[in-house]
Amino acid sequence: MNATIRKIGNSEGIIIPKEVLDRMGLKAGDTLEIREEDGNISLVPEQADLAEQLKAARMGMEEYRVALRELAK
Repeated sequence: MNATIRKIGNSEGIIIPKEVLDRMGLKAGDTLEIREEDGNISLVPEQADLAEQLKAARMGMEEYRVALRELAK
């Protein structure tokens, strides 16, 4: 699959086909990490920050603490 680099404002970019976005589970606004290795460019979906994941887990545990206590018995 080919993509053409296009002028977008003061930058340049590529358009990712919808079929690829659907297969990867991506949508507008998602963040991709750009990796350069051995003369190749890879776009990799950015993983949520560990601190952000822990914060979400703590919020969930607080919200469901009664249920979690019951399940722990």
